[in-house]
Order: sequence, then structure tokens, then C-alpha cells
Amino acid sequence: MIKESFCSEDTFEFGRKLGEAAEPGEVYALTGDLGTGKTVFAQGFAAGLGIAEPVNSPTFTILKIYEQGRLPLYHFDVYRIEDPDEMYEVGYEEYFGGDGVALVEWAELMDELMPDDAIKISITKDPGRGDDYRLISCDKE
Repeated sequence: MIKESFCSEDTFEFGRKLGEAAEPGEVYALTGDLGTGKTVFAQGFAAGLGIAEPVNSPTFTILKIYEQGRLPLYHFDVYRIEDPDEMYEVGYEEYFGGDGVALVEWAELMDELMPDDAIKISITKDPGRGDDYRLISCDKE
């Protein structure tokens, strides 16, 4: 599935639709350069799960858990992890495939730990199409 986003609201809305369709145990591997809108996508995804509290990247804590939606959201940001073994310290295994949904920003940095059935989402810029343009690809039907 490919989605063109012309503003942050489009990115948020696409995330919301995926959050509404999310099922327990799913892992979403979110990739994209700095400033592409991964956090905006995550905020929309959380809204789709019915999470009303503010959502931001857990860059310094690695994991934030939101439990007040229709499913728990396990929001990872692995940008600052230098070694995949650090994910074991966080206990990531109990959140992947659990009763909630895991969303991993910067998933390409932990590719070897992502489950084979992880849903891959990539957000890319195309400066030739404007500063706000994003191309979002998702391998979930």
C-alpha cells in the first residue's frame, strides 16, 4: 500500500487508519530519515487505537507504554541504541507478539530483532515535490 502525504495531517490520518485496523500482537517497523514524520505517524496510530494522551517519541527512554486505548501501544524509539543487546535490557520480547501493538521507530537499526511478520512502514521525503510531501509505503493490505 502506498500513500502520498502532502501535509502532516495526511501523515497523521494514515497512521490513524492503521491504528484503527491494528490487531493484538502486531509489530509495526517504522523507518524514515530524521524529520520525515515518524512521530506524527505514531501520534495518528495512537489516536486510531483510542489513545487520547499526548504521544511523543520515547527517544531517551526507548519505550513508552500507553494502555488506555482499545489495545495497549508499546511505542519504541531505538534511535539512541548502539547495540541490539540493549533491547534485551528493555525486555522488548514481552511486547512483540503480546496482547498489544508494538510500534518501533528507527526499526532499521534493529532489523535483526524485528519479527519476520513485522509490518514495514517507510516514510520518505521527495524535495522535488515540496517540503511537506512524503511518500508512505506499508506492506499491510
